[in-house]
Amino acid sequence: MNYHIPLVPDNYYHLFSRAVGQEILFKSNENYLYFLERMKHHVLPVADLLAYSLLPNHFHLVIRVKSEKELFNLFHLKKKKLLNSIEIFLPDFVMEQFSNWLNGYTKAFNKLYKRKGGLFMDYIKRSEAAKDSSLTSFIFYVHKNAVHHGLTKNIGDWKFDSYKSIISTKPTKLKRDEVIEWFGSVRQFIEFHQQPVDLKHEDIDSNL
Repeated sequence: MNYHIPLVPDNYYHLFSRAVGQEILFKSNENYLYFLERMKHHVLPVADLLAYSLLPNHFHLVIRVKSEKELFNLFHLKKKKLLNSIEIFLPDFVMEQFSNWLNGYTKAFNKLYKRKGGLFMDYIKRSEAAKDSSLTSFIFYVHKNAVHHGLTKNIGDWKFDSYKSIISTKPTKLKRDEVIEWFGSVRQFIEFHQQPVDLKHEDIDSNL
C-alpha cells in the first residue's frame, strides 16, 4: 500500500489505517457504531462505500471516489468558493473529509476515555484498483480480515464488516447492487467468499 497516491474522482481504492502503538480503536460496540455513523457524515459525501471491516486496532475500506462534478459541487457548497484547479485540489478535498472523520472520532474517543493525543497513524494507506481483479481481491480481503486475524472462524461471523449487509435485503448505505453485480449474483458472491483463509498467527496488535 502507498499513502502518497491521490484519491482521484471515479477511481476505486482499498484504504487502511490503524491505531498508533498498542492502542485500541474500539473498546465497545458503541465505539464501532459511532465510527460508522461519523463515516456516513464525512466520507459518503465524497466516496461510495463498497466494503468495510472494522477490527479492534485497525480498519479497511473499499471505496470509489465520487465523480468530478459531484466533488466540485460539494466543494462549492462547503467552502463557498470555486476551485481554481480541479486536478490539484479535488484529491486534497477528498482527503480532508477523511481526516475530519478520523480527527472527530479521536476527539470523541479521547473525551470518553479521558486520554490525550493521536489515536490513528498520521496517514491513510491506500491502493488503487488498477484492474478488475484488484477490486475483487480488495473486497474479499476486507471480508476475510476478521478470520485472518483469528477473531472469527468463518467469513460472515464478524459483527462489524459489510459481508452480511451485502447479502441482505435490508436498507444499507453500501453500494450493494454494484458489488453483487460485480461478482455476478448473491450466490456467486457467497461462493467466492467460501475459499480458504490463511490465518495470521501474530497478535492482532502487531504491526500490520
